[in-house]
Amino acid sequence: MSVIKTIDCDMIIHNVAQLCQEANYKLENDVMEAYQRACDTEVSQSGKEILNLLLENANIAASESIPMCQDTGFAVVFVELGQDVHIVNGDFYEAINEGVRKGYQEGFLRKSVVEHPLERVNTGDNTPAVIHTKIVQGDKLKITVAPKGGGSENMSALKMLKPAEGVEGVKNFILETVKNSGPNPCPPLIIGVGLGGTMEKCALLAKEALLRPVGQPHPLTDIAELEQELLEKINKLGIGPAGLGGRTTAVAVHIEIFGAHIASLPVAVNINCHAARHKTVEL
Repeated sequence: MSVIKTIDCDMIIHNVAQLCQEANYKLENDVMEAYQRACDTEVSQSGKEILNLLLENANIAASESIPMCQDTGFAVVFVELGQDVHIVNGDFYEAINEGVRKGYQEGFLRKSVVEHPLERVNTGDNTPAVIHTKIVQGDKLKITVAPKGGGSENMSALKMLKPAEGVEGVKNFILETVKNSGPNPCPPLIIGVGLGGTMEKCALLAKEALLRPVGQPHPLTDIAELEQELLEKINKLGIGPAGLGGRTTAVAVHIEIFGAHIASLPVAVNINCHAARHKTVEL
């Protein structure tokens, strides 16, 4: 018989606040290592200099606990909630939003969220967060905060392809999206791709793909090969670091897939800038 584990909302608030700050201050090792590899192989001198500056910038941000980018992002929160977990002393989603509030205010992080998308009045605390929740087995609560900058998000796109367009249609749309984005999403990039599902599932897959360790291939051979082919083609576009030319437009293409309707072939591209931020805690 399963034992129910209780987690207090105050613990959630505290941990989300810490994640908001740590995500903005410290790039994960896989991202740093990817930029170092790119720096070693980049043939463009300006591209190499920019990659070195990005590494230096990330090191300064981590050592001084300051944001690596002035755009500290929309707070996107991924939750895996164990079915044997009981949240007590408050509302779960409000606790997450309070953690975002606390983290952005105490960390002196820029607040970039407006309450009404047309009236454009800033909420002043970077809420509401976008929260995606999965119910999983067990008694753990896993929270990932992934701040998402506006520049790269604006260059993302989704298209409902016809199934007859097949893999070539998928590749063409991804390449067209990256090419049209040019320097706007602040390369070098990580390209998250969702393939399949419905419109909203496809977009969520693309966002989730950005959380995979940089360069870790998809477990399916055909998808892993597609990721590598797309990465090579993207890096032949010549956009390069900061859009000033070079071979390192992207350091990874990550594709996640889901079943699709017989009449549909949805594909979504979610672009992450060089500040590829996410931090996770398990309670």
